[in-house]
Amino acid sequence: MRRLVILGGGYGGVKILNKLLDGGLPDDIRITLVDRNPYHSLKTEFYAIAAGTKADREVRMEFPDHEQVDYVYGEVEKIAVDHRHIELRDVDEPVEYDFLIIGLGCEDNYHGIEGAEQYTESVQTISRARYASLAVGDLKAYGKVAIVGAGLSGIEVASEVRESRPDLNVRLLDRGETVLSAFDTKIQNYVEEWFVKNDVEVIHKANVEYVEKDGVCNNGVCFVNDVTVWTAGVRPNYLVRELPFAKDRQDKVILNDFYQVPSHPEVYVVGDCASSIHSPSAQLAGQQGEQIADVLSAILNDNAPQKPKEIKLKGALGSLGKSDGFGNMMQQPVTGLLPRLAKSGVLWLNKRH
Repeated sequence: MRRLVILGGGYGGVKILNKLLDGGLPDDIRITLVDRNPYHSLKTEFYAIAAGTKADREVRMEFPDHEQVDYVYGEVEKIAVDHRHIELRDVDEPVEYDFLIIGLGCEDNYHGIEGAEQYTESVQTISRARYASLAVGDLKAYGKVAIVGAGLSGIEVASEVRESRPDLNVRLLDRGETVLSAFDTKIQNYVEEWFVKNDVEVIHKANVEYVEKDGVCNNGVCFVNDVTVWTAGVRPNYLVRELPFAKDRQDKVILNDFYQVPSHPEVYVVGDCASSIHSPSAQLAGQQGEQIADVLSAILNDNAPQKPKEIKLKGALGSLGKSDGFGNMMQQPVTGLLPRLAKSGVLWLNKRH
């Protein structure tokens, strides 16, 4: 039997698995998917878990059931590429592979800021989002919440917390001169106005120096705070950063045209750990997953794979609570109810598939 191991049941890993199953597997292929959780979770909705506006069950989906697929649930401790096996915590026998797909995602980048990892909440995993929800939900009236980072995640967390708990004082610390620096000016202005209307304080040109249990210190001023949520950047999973592969400046693995590690062509990387000209996103991981599945399908059937086409993303969508939003649709900036409905539609499609 030839063994294909998929590390991570996120958007990329699940897309690869489903497409391989849909296309039909050779009889001598056995797939093992390794994940810490016994379900796929929709990371794009973790902000709503943190704010308490969505139930945990709404963002979980079962993995597909197939006679040629096994599941191993646990924490990966080491990717031993020279021995072609995966070591898991509290599991004696390693998981061996002939082909390996690494889709372990990302983790928060604290940029070496003292206290940030110790004293902040996160939305990078469903488990961390649950803890954030407990911290925010347990606050008494007029409690103070600070969100560090005004990218897409920070905007969605801040707006969702505001909608969930109108009694709280919400502050957003933005390193740039305007929120959502990667988006069109129309969208930036719209979101800024939304925060003004909904009494969310936005501090621009922020420079967080350190974080304490009860506060955030920015540009020499320390704000008293009850809960701090960190959304100020990500980096690849630490297990991937430790691998002896060539990486780019963001510690992402450099790949060939077929998503293979040049020095180890039996290893493929998808999603947040793969070097790309595009910013990390669920959409990017999904498209990469489809292309990797095509490459693997050819190889597993002893055919030469075709070079994948250039990836073209369809745009990005963000929410401002449950009835307002923003995004790039058809290469045009759009704000209001339409992009919010579109985002809900994308979520519905993800669940359906």
